[in-house]
Amino acid sequence: MSLSHNGVLFLDELPEFKRTVLEVMRQPLEDRTITISRAKFTVDYPASTMLISSMNPCPCGYYNHPEKDCVCAPGMVQKYLSKISGPLLDRIDIHIEVVPVSFEKISDSRLSEKSEEIRARVEKARQIQEERFEEIEGMHCNAQMTSKLLRQYCQPKAEGKELLKNAMEKVGLSARAYDRILKVSRTIADLAGSQDIESEHLAEAIQYRSLDRDGWGG
Repeated sequence: MSLSHNGVLFLDELPEFKRTVLEVMRQPLEDRTITISRAKFTVDYPASTMLISSMNPCPCGYYNHPEKDCVCAPGMVQKYLSKISGPLLDRIDIHIEVVPVSFEKISDSRLSEKSEEIRARVEKARQIQEERFEEIEGMHCNAQMTSKLLRQYCQPKAEGKELLKNAMEKVGLSARAYDRILKVSRTIADLAGSQDIESEHLAEAIQYRSLDRDGWGG
């Protein structure tokens, strides 16, 4: 396993990795650099990596399944999910729970949005971000924003602030998760071609933090 500059790191079955291996990724994900220290020197390597990972909801795979019962012993689900620490989850922008797709949806003949259309919208959003940060060396996208830039580019309206406040209090989000939500909502707004971060953009970004919810592991 290696972290490369501007690459994608995909970790399948995330809880199956040793916790020490996962925890060592925290700082590189935060700083986008890897620091190697030896007795006489220290070297920093760029590691602006996109981390993508997947995991089952429990050892048997059926926790929260709409049709099948989980057969894991009491406490096993929490033990399995607790292999992923809160500080590591804080550094992952989006958490999405994928539920089984019903036959009705699989067999639905209605046309969905074409991949070409989605790609065009993503490319346009990336162009918006390139222009936003064109005067800042080494910065190309919303995910790289500092706290100072968050205050400049990610100021929601009054109703959006209230929505975010309620989510923070209800779910118990950390300060780092708060920053992640703002960055994701800014990107959602860019994809929608909106100059401002609206309440619906924040609401969508909050929904992408499913693993922050109290009791997510049962």
